[in-house]
Amino acid sequence: MANKTLIFSAPSGSGKSTVVNHILSLHPEVEFSISATSRAPRGEEKNGVEYHFFSTEEFRELIEKDSFVEYEEVYPGRFYGTLKSEVERIWSKDHVIIFDVDVKGGVNLKKYFGETALSVFIQAPSVEVLRERLIGRGTDSMEEIEKRVAKASEEMTYADKFDYVLINDDLATAFAEIEKVVDDFLADH
Repeated sequence: MANKTLIFSAPSGSGKSTVVNHILSLHPEVEFSISATSRAPRGEEKNGVEYHFFSTEEFRELIEKDSFVEYEEVYPGRFYGTLKSEVERIWSKDHVIIFDVDVKGGVNLKKYFGETALSVFIQAPSVEVLRERLIGRGTDSMEEIEKRVAKASEEMTYADKFDYVLINDDLATAFAEIEKVVDDFLADH
């Protein structure tokens, strides 16, 4: 079981966090990798729980120190990344790491971890469904939603770089499908 990774990537609003939380609820040996970011906390988010929050300057210093497995400048001055210390923390307990990352981060993590990783791309049935989900969240302005939808359209072109594509149309069906894929991967090694 040692040194396995599950990588979940998706355009914003595809249900990635819901699927990741479902897998975590079923597998006590799977532990969430807390990403680092240079964005400010949203709502009730706490440092070291949802993300490791850093200023843009601090994030750049960590890049200089080679502290990341991977990182991405998603928008100008807004970074996301996976700290090497986070990987070591989880593997030291013989746990499987689960990543909830953006699409480019997912591709980079798969390259880094290779066959010890299962990479899953989650996608909404359509861009229109995605837009409706983002509006339904009520957390972003219409301008921000349109930015996310445009980014999602581009991100969907990366689906073929993942080991598995999960269409999240019906949640119960998606859960059943991903449970089998993850169970097979964890049992296989």
